Amino acid sequence: GMQSHLQALLSLYKLFCPELVTITLPGKTKTYFKNAEGPWKAAMNTVRQRNKPTSPVLQPLLLGTAQPQSRKRKWNTQLVMRASSTNRSLLEEDRVKKPVDSYNMDEPLPVEQLQNFSQLLQNFHRIEFPSQMGSVLKNPLLLHYMNCSGEESIYLRLYYWMGQTLQEECTWCVVDNSQYEEEFKGFLETVYNAECFLQEGFSAVEEFLYKSLPLWDGSCCRSEVLRLVSWIPLSTFSEMKSHLFAPLSQLFFTSSLYFKCSVLESLRELLQNWLNWHVTSLESDSEP
Repeated sequence: GMQSHLQALLSLYKLFCPELVTITLPGKTKTYFKNAEGPWKAAMNTVRQRNKPTSPVLQPLLLGTAQPQSRKRKWNTQLVMRASSTNRSLLEEDRVKKPVDSYNMDEPLPVEQLQNFSQLLQNFHRIEFPSQMGSVLKNPLLLHYMNCSGEESIYLRLYYWMGQTLQEECTWCVVDNSQYEEEFKGFLETVYNAECFLQEGFSAVEEFLYKSLPLWDGSCCRSEVLRLVSWIPLSTFSEMKSHLFAPLSQLFFTSSLYFKCSVLESLRELLQNWLNWHVTSLESDSEP
């Protein structure tokens, strides 16, 4: 049966080899043993602390959402290039030192060996992707390759990794996580820059925004969140009205003039991105 520990194991397999796991798994990965009501209790705790700033900090214990004092961060290390997952008999140090020209034409080429765009073009059909998908976001060559290759497994791996990271590290959905706000801001900025490079938004970011905007206070990571909103793909009006416009309108009518202008600017960029995509799509369809 679909037991929680089996789902967690299958989700881990699907994160690295999505083509091997064909069954549908829950959207929340690696959260099977956590409190499902954490975001709501986190919001309640924030309101209580805001209204009673001088009271002792006992609410997290009463709400059952307290976290350890020290929480070692590991997810952001995946943004750094690491060796590929295959050819494990070779040490990573040896592979880094090995030049590109020394690889046989039939041998997969680790993408971390590429130094320029010309090498990418010459070895396009034998590139081996890195084991850590987060490194794609900070590497223009990897983004070029992902955009041109069209391999579904690459998009699936990035989709599962990014969705899991956004969900688990969202600073306004986790109690007492304000100390990591700057780090989370940097991650959102990295995702936004990758979207600008590809000229399209990630589906994992769209799902994250739709799920987290109702819990957002409009202040935490404001500029980063609104910039990600500008890359949401075009969908039906009813879907966007309930998932995007409704939570933003609640904040819009109760926030400052600066926030109102920021929201309008984000929606203007969203419309501009839609129009650019539509024009590009029409031009590609009209070509012989």
